[in-house]
Amino acid sequence: MRVLNTMPVSINSTVRTYPTHDYAAIAKAIVGAKYELTLIFVGEVRAQKLNKETRGKSYIPNVLSFPVEENIGEIYICPAVAKREAKKFNLTPKGYVAYLFIHGLLHLKGHDHSDKMEQLERRYLKQFGIK
Repeated sequence: MRVLNTMPVSINSTVRTYPTHDYAAIAKAIVGAKYELTLIFVGEVRAQKLNKETRGKSYIPNVLSFPVEENIGEIYICPAVAKREAKKFNLTPKGYVAYLFIHGLLHLKGHDHSDKMEQLERRYLKQFGIK
């Protein structure tokens, strides 16, 4: 795994390519400037293994988020899955990765799947001009 930038969001990747965004600005807006976040882009095999090990689920997830400590968390995104799913959400593959990042951040912030979470996701997509 190679480190691609430093805090406030540390980005690592085990895949060759992934969409770039201002992940730090998005994270700051959702979890705050004092939150330490690691964003990891992974392939399908690694994503499925993580899902099985941590959640007991066998499918390949698009995003997984894990709180490590009170103000420290990790988000794993599988760009290959995101690319396949983007059209269902009327987003570009790049935009859908940003949506997944927002989704993971909201989970780290303590939100569960709900109408409120969906409303926040739409708000942040609009705020950051994600399509």
